[in-house]
Amino acid sequence: MRALVVGCGRLGAELAYRLFQNGHSVSVIDLDEKSFANIRGDFQGKFNEGDALNRDVLRRAGIENVDSVAVVTNSDILNAVVGHLARDTYHVPNVVVRNYNPRYRPIHEAYGLQVVSALSWGAQRIEEMMYHTDVRVVFSAGNGEVEVYELAIPENCEGITVGDLVATEMCMPVSITRAGKAMLPVLKTTLHAGDVLHVSATLEGVEALRNRVCFPRK
Repeated sequence: MRALVVGCGRLGAELAYRLFQNGHSVSVIDLDEKSFANIRGDFQGKFNEGDALNRDVLRRAGIENVDSVAVVTNSDILNAVVGHLARDTYHVPNVVVRNYNPRYRPIHEAYGLQVVSALSWGAQRIEEMMYHTDVRVVFSAGNGEVEVYELAIPENCEGITVGDLVATEMCMPVSITRAGKAMLPVLKTTLHAGDVLHVSATLEGVEALRNRVCFPRK
């Protein structure tokens, strides 16, 4: 893959180095040449000093030929505009932008860009970990708005149906694993103690699921 990373702060430097380590061709842009010192010394990508809004700088960095662009500066406005340029002007097939301040996330969403908000995602994960540990996250989508959770069915839920536990639009069954074999459940599927249930849910949906596990309907 040919990748362009815009912004060489701690996040951009780490991302560029990881891409380089995995054998990809990496080009990096930053306004401040000193920022390139954030990348470890054995990095063999291309450094481009300059304003990422300058089309000459973007072309010099190879934006016309890259497969993927990550815009990860600490300016949400800059990230949104450069991401928009990369996708709509240079037709880069895969564009990801960083959201630095959650207040400005609607700007990225208005452009229809793929957004990663480390602050929002981190707060979501810490909040989740502070709750009960009976239901654990196995996959997180977006910035944690929807996650896939794994639950081992306890003895007090023996004989109830999936619909008894998953009774909200914010929580949907994904799979049941029983005796090592997975199946696709329906709401009428009967649960047995020891089953492993995977659900896709919002935070509100998984809290409702936890409440039903503690006080199941019979």
